[in-house]
Amino acid sequence: MKIILASQSPRRAALLALANIEFEVLPSRYEKKINDGYDIEEQSKQVAYEKALDVFNNTQGDRTIIGADTIVVKDNKVYGKPKDRSEAIKMLKNLQGDVHTIYTSLAILIEEKEKYKEFKEIVKTNVIVHQMTDEEIIEYVDTENPYDKAGAYAIQSTFAKFIEEIEGNYMSVIGLPIDKVYRILKDNEII
Repeated sequence: MKIILASQSPRRAALLALANIEFEVLPSRYEKKINDGYDIEEQSKQVAYEKALDVFNNTQGDRTIIGADTIVVKDNKVYGKPKDRSEAIKMLKNLQGDVHTIYTSLAILIEEKEKYKEFKEIVKTNVIVHQMTDEEIIEYVDTENPYDKAGAYAIQSTFAKFIEEIEGNYMSVIGLPIDKVYRILKDNEII
């Protein structure tokens, strides 16, 4: 059975590799859209599903497609990937010194012997970031690459020194609840 990660995220690929899961990467072409006013959890699950479905619809045979989506939320405001330096700085200024929530959704679509199954999960993790100085924020933005990360930071990078507390699944903050992926694949005898 072919396992395909529908993401170009090197972090998600690294987590799958860490779990000794053999897979290939075929990034989804689905364009993420967040609609204000809609339930954040449902939106995140839908985006993960649409990413997986895009790759599923463009492949054939027995296969397992893994799609994922990560959304950073504080005070009902969604923090996506920053478009530029000033937006990254603004995001980190807003997130520091307080708690925010990271929603990581997972969609796994399986077709085996012409039988189809799908699984959708969401993991909610609260993260508290220490108060940061303007200089610390600017140094982080200028020395790391915050532009491909929701909320403008990667918890597994030098940003780790600013994390005060995590309540929930660390791997989900990185971008993939690998425990849930492993369980679903194992329960369905994919691995």
